[in-house]
Amino acid sequence: MNIKLLPLFALVIFSCKNVPKQSLAVSSTAIIVSPTFVTDSVKKDSDDPAVWVNPTDPSKSLIIGTDKDLDGALYVFNLEGKVQQDKVVRGLKRPNNVDVEYGLKLKGVSTDIAVTTERFTHKLRIFSLPDMKPVDNGGIEVFENETGEGFRDLMGIALYKNRKDEIYAIVGRKTGPTTGEYLWQYLLQDDSKGQVKATLVRKFGLYSGKKEIESIAVDDELGYVYYSDEGVGVRKYYADPAKGNEQLALFATTGFTEDHEGISIYKLSKTKGYILVSDQGADKFHIFSREGTKQNPNEHPLLKIVQVKAHQSDGSETIALPFNFTFKKGLFIAMSDDRTFHLYRWEDIAGKELKSISGK
Repeated sequence: MNIKLLPLFALVIFSCKNVPKQSLAVSSTAIIVSPTFVTDSVKKDSDDPAVWVNPTDPSKSLIIGTDKDLDGALYVFNLEGKVQQDKVVRGLKRPNNVDVEYGLKLKGVSTDIAVTTERFTHKLRIFSLPDMKPVDNGGIEVFENETGEGFRDLMGIALYKNRKDEIYAIVGRKTGPTTGEYLWQYLLQDDSKGQVKATLVRKFGLYSGKKEIESIAVDDELGYVYYSDEGVGVRKYYADPAKGNEQLALFATTGFTEDHEGISIYKLSKTKGYILVSDQGADKFHIFSREGTKQNPNEHPLLKIVQVKAHQSDGSETIALPFNFTFKKGLFIAMSDDRTFHLYRWEDIAGKELKSISGK
């Protein structure tokens, strides 16, 4: 493990809806963690990663990363960060974020998909995995009939699969209303011809109006969606439209240097684990309890702050699976502004602090 040790003392004030403010002192040794691998460079501007787990051989899993440019692309890497040239999708019009989901039925065939937001065209672009072939009829228009400046400029996306195996796309934009309809949620289905269609099912989500909302993450098992209201904190809602649009929590409200950015979820079990949020300006990730507290599942105390070599990290992803001999306990990926993505062993991110909490 290639790390340097520096002293750290951070005082974090936690707050969430219907919960009194509490203070949690986090005093530990900050570790500047170096990645195990750094990916090959993208052409223009790396932004957001996702991971497709190979169901028969996890060591052959793929990392998908956006090159956020008008002449952009979806890059595909192996677990050592090497570009898989035959799978790269080029010619995309500013693809911003990307997410992966498993088992969408297309013509009766269970199909894994990668979905990216194409900001310039205001479309979702959808590709089958692992071959990265388009299955979207050239793209799906979203935020239709919105007329405000920037209201259709796509940014964040997260995919949600419920217990009925229905798959939804939760989509954000550059800016939008502050009245509770910032995010739009679409049901993804077969159009009967083996291509994907999208049906709008709800509009939800508060927005401060201060900066923008980019990073979105969904916890399929617990049924929650999280998103970073940059400069404010992380907002939490139910992912299931039937459960309503009430905000469940606002946390990570203090201790951040600049923007709240990439969100990723490390799952120790179906209910326990960690939520990692990028403190972009400090090259740090704040790690919160996924399950909340015994008193309140919507109370997410800060557990640890980790400093990484990735610079100005925007997007991140983490998967809690044994991939290979290198990534025995999972993989953490952070975008870096040098046109790369950094690949970390979970053990290096967790350190002794999280190991003592989880017992793993």
